[in-house]
This record gives sequence, structure tokens and C-alpha cells, in this order.
Amino acid sequence: MPLKTRPFDPAEHLKTDEDIHFFLKDAASGSQEEFIHALNTVARAKGMTEIARKAGITRASLYKSLAEGGKPRFDTISKVVEALGCKLALV
Repeated sequence: MPLKTRPFDPAEHLKTDEDIHFFLKDAASGSQEEFIHALNTVARAKGMTEIARKAGITRASLYKSLAEGGKPRFDTISKVVEALGCKLALV
């Protein structure tokens, strides 16, 4: 008998700023692609339109930048992180 599975979207489970903080912090210890994927997940959880507005970029540009294979510029990443209420820090 085949195993039945359901789609899992972590964006549906990022409810608090603390959840988002830990999710991004964990992703930052991985690869660049993992961090960009995490930004995409968090932006979807918060609302792409709202994050794009706060970041001062178009919604289409945000989707393209954070899509799989996207190559966002550092200033775009910085704006998105700030729009999410977080800060980039060197440790």
C-alpha cells in the first residue's frame, strides 16, 4: 500500500517574530542558497506584497530574487532582511 503524504510548507508554521528569528539564524549557518530559500519562506509567511513594499522593491522583483536559482544582489537581501524586522550581523 502506498504511503500517503501531505505537502508541508514551513511558511505556514512561522507565526511569531521569534520563530522567524530562529528560522533565519539557522538558515544563515548553511549555504547561500539555503539562506535565500529561507528568506523566501519567511517573506511568504509575512506576505510577499507587504515585504516588497517595506523593502522598496516590486513584488515581481522580490519573487524573482528569492526564487530557486535566483541571484539577488546584496542590497536586495539587506532590504528584505530589514523589511522582515531583522538585521544582518557579522559575528
